[in-house]
Order: sequence, then C-alpha cells, then structure tokens
Amino acid sequence: MLNIYVCSDDQLTKVAEWAASEEGPVPVWIDLINPTPAEDKQIEDWLGIAIPTRAEMEEIELSARLYNEDGAEFMTMTALTDLSTDQPLRTPVTFILKNQVLVTVRYADPRPFSAYMLRAQRRQAGMSATGEQVMLGLLEAMTDRTADALEKVGSDVDALARTVFQNKATKVSKKTRDLNAVITQIGSRAELLIMIQDSLVSISRLTAYHAALAPAPKRARKDGPQMIKLIQRDALSLGDHAKSLSSRLDFLLNATLGVINLEQNQIIKIFSVAAVVFLPPTLVASIYGMNFTFMPELGWTFGYPWAILLMIISAVVPFLFFKRRGWL
Repeated sequence: MLNIYVCSDDQLTKVAEWAASEEGPVPVWIDLINPTPAEDKQIEDWLGIAIPTRAEMEEIELSARLYNEDGAEFMTMTALTDLSTDQPLRTPVTFILKNQVLVTVRYADPRPFSAYMLRAQRRQAGMSATGEQVMLGLLEAMTDRTADALEKVGSDVDALARTVFQNKATKVSKKTRDLNAVITQIGSRAELLIMIQDSLVSISRLTAYHAALAPAPKRARKDGPQMIKLIQRDALSLGDHAKSLSSRLDFLLNATLGVINLEQNQIIKIFSVAAVVFLPPTLVASIYGMNFTFMPELGWTFGYPWAILLMIISAVVPFLFFKRRGWL
C-alpha cells in the first residue's frame, strides 16, 4: 500500500492520486505499507534510491540499519505493535530522508502511526512541513506509546507484588496454582520489557545518527535539534525506568519461587512430624506383636487396653511437645 501526504496549511493531507511526473506540491511523506515491487520501483525511480527489502530491514548490524546512500539517510528502528494484547511483536520500520521528503517502509501498522496522522491532520502547529519534522513526530508518538506501555507494565507489577505477598488462599494447592500463574505473568512482562528496551535503544541510535549526519543549519526549522534532544532524553529516561521494572520482576520471580518452596517445605514438615509422632505407637505395637512364647502381657486381662492406652500416650506426648515448640 502506498500513501502520499503533502503539507497544506500546516497540516498533513493525504493525496488520493499521485504520479511522480505531475506538477503540484511535493510530498513530504510517502508511507509504504507492505509495498509491492511496483510501488517500490515507483518511489525508487522518483527519488533515485534503493528501497531496502524486508530481509535487509531485519538485519541487526548497525551498518545495515543506519547508513547514507545516494544522498539519502536510511535509518531503521525496531518498533513494537500489538502492545495492548498478550502477544506484542517486534517489527522493523525504515525511515528514508532525501531532499526533505520522508519515506517510511513498514510491514505492520503500529498504533503511533495512526495516532500521529490524526494529530497532524487536526492541528495547525507547523510540525509537518518537512519530512524531518514528520519523522520526529512519528518518533515522538512511538516514545509516548512506549511510555504508556511502561505505565501498564508498572501497574501489572504492582498487582503481581500484591498477589505474591498478600495471597490469602487457605489451601496450599490453590495458592500454588495462583503462584504458578504469577510466574507465567512475570515471564510475559519481562519479555515485553526486553522488547521495549530494544525499541528504545534503536530510537536513541537513530536520533543520534540523524543529529550527527544532519547539522542544524541544513534544517528547515530551528526546533529540530530541540526535538531530537527531547526524544533522546525521553528514550533514555524510559530505558532506565524499564530497567528498574526488570529488576522488580527479577525480585518478584525470586520471591515467588521462595514462597512456593516454603509451601512445599510446610507439606514435607507435616509428613516428617507425623512420622515422628506415630513412631512411638508403632514401637509399642511392634513389641506386642512379636510372636514369643513367654510374654506375660499376652495372658493379662487388661493387656489389650493397656497396650492401646500406651500407644495413645506415646503419640500425644510428642504431638504436644511439637505444638508447644511451634513446629505445628
């Protein structure tokens, strides 16, 4: 899909039909979503560049993500999509800047793109006059979306902490099931934080590369450097916040495993105490169960009640001792 946007009255306006040869306003943003070979070739012929393929966009080498070619800046970052679901995904997004025209290449539809489009089409703030301003606006929207995701993860971590340390389940089996679910949730949140940190690092690298490659005098507006510094500062602070949340998740995981071990130890302790409590009655029963010819108690009228009473006393005394010591 090929979407063309021009700047009209300080607002982005989508062009219904556009041809590279026709006269009219020059596009400031060309958005390629799952582009076909024909759409790639149309933009390549107009700008004189080579659009990277999806395989090239997914390469992790820094030289393959940030480079200058044919007078254009090629900058690829790791964006996140489906953050509101249980299965967020990474997706590469490439920004190409040439002659103040921005070309974005993507194979997913992250929410910040649609949010930025709505904002740029409504307000008259003059922040979409050039391709660089559109790119910075998109990066700002992605950073804001990442901040919202981190806020949700922080709320989830607080809820998980309450579940671990304030679990009021009386049955051990139910409490163990709850904690097993907590471990699953901790794992999913930790994976999301890793993805968020990866995205924030890619944003920081992209803005640093663009700032070093495009000096301020070449920019159409003076607020470009300030916007870049703001995005870098936000990405850095959000990255630190993500690291702190990761540390909290590590602590919660260790605490959850510790609580599960304590519950299992309680069960083992019950069996151990029961074995000790029933050991003396077992000894009495074993003695009077021996098949010897001369055993005076076998012919005694009160021998059986005596043996029963002796077994009860030998079981109750250890039980009271353990309970008084707080072992039960």
